[in-house]
Amino acid sequence: MLKLFEGPSIIYTVLGLVVFAAALLPRLLRRAPISMPMVFLAAGVLAFALIDYLPTPDPVKYETATTHLTEVCVIISLMGAGLALDRPIGWRTWSTTWRLLAIVMPLCILVFAVLGYLFLGLGIASAILIGAALAPTDPVLASEVQVGEPADGEEGFDREDEVRFGLTSEAGLNDGLAFPFVYLAITISLAGAGASSLSWLPQWFAVDVLWRIGFGVLLGYGTGKLLGRLFFSSRRESFRLSNHSEGFVALAATFLAYGVTETFEGYGFIAVFVCAITIRAAERDHGFHRVLHSYVEQLERLLSVVILVLLGGAIARGLLETIGWTDVVLALVLLIIVRPLAGFIGLLGGPPGVREKVALAFFGVRGIGSLYYLGYGLSNGQFDAEANEVWAFVGLVVALSVVLHGVTATPVMLTLDRLRSRKAGKDDRDSNVHV
Repeated sequence: MLKLFEGPSIIYTVLGLVVFAAALLPRLLRRAPISMPMVFLAAGVLAFALIDYLPTPDPVKYETATTHLTEVCVIISLMGAGLALDRPIGWRTWSTTWRLLAIVMPLCILVFAVLGYLFLGLGIASAILIGAALAPTDPVLASEVQVGEPADGEEGFDREDEVRFGLTSEAGLNDGLAFPFVYLAITISLAGAGASSLSWLPQWFAVDVLWRIGFGVLLGYGTGKLLGRLFFSSRRESFRLSNHSEGFVALAATFLAYGVTETFEGYGFIAVFVCAITIRAAERDHGFHRVLHSYVEQLERLLSVVILVLLGGAIARGLLETIGWTDVVLALVLLIIVRPLAGFIGLLGGPPGVREKVALAFFGVRGIGSLYYLGYGLSNGQFDAEANEVWAFVGLVVALSVVLHGVTATPVMLTLDRLRSRKAGKDDRDSNVHV
């Protein structure tokens, strides 16, 4: 009987309950103003506050483990996002995405960095790192405002409303496109006093911008084309994996695209997403995409639960102990004012209506991608003096984003869906009258 109350027994029991909760909560909370990330973040806070013998999940102390765990979660999420998109890529069809990437994200990075420098007292390198880490919309924690599973041929393009499509495609690409700014922060931190000479600028632009982005796109596309043929067009029946319900090959595609691209110093995040949309384009209406997406989604959910519980544990054990009112106010400004305003400016003149523009601008969710970028930047640059402060602020912003966007996502999206359905019904009635 006493064995029930021993540490390992309790941990295994809690793990089992957590996994069951990860399976049930998305259905139970479907129409509630509470998100799954909120529940598991709170669970992590409670667990580590009440169970003393659990080791402290300090992201500074366990920097390497933090970086790799979040890295795996993000690339798996990127594969799922790419497979879920029904809309063929194009200049006009993806115009909302291009605006979010080319205008909104750089504007957010700039303003976030300036505010961090002015109000947090950070150095230029640390301020840029915070801007690069917090600007991208997260592909993991934004599931409530993203498209669902891949549609079949009967549903297709019209299923993707502009808000869900825009946020999903933005999250798929901006994680990779923010990387040059992470490298910019690393480069400035390593240059130290010599950073003002700008002698590092040509190499940064040639390697970290042109080379790495170019190879990310190229190798992602090449891997996707190769795997698309293997999945759907192979002459040998045993190699045509679309004839078999083996969803775990999505994991192989994810690691292959990421590993090959990183080997050639390209951006693996970009490669994984490009690989996914290329595989989807190979046979757009095939049911195998749902099998692949379902497997990736389940794995992503499990990993995100682990990371959220650990983040909650870090908060319970003092991650935010250096946070003051200035930090809290600035974090809220970033979430409630800067991203929404930058988003609305970037979308002016674009195809979405006003309500859709507001939703697209507001739901720039911060999450696990931010934690990865921060861990990567701190482990590769010289930020030792400010590491704890930077982790505390980014952890605060992510936690606030989980709560703020978790509370608002379901009500807002349900309202937009009702309005869209009402408009579609009115258009159908008007067309019948004219006929």
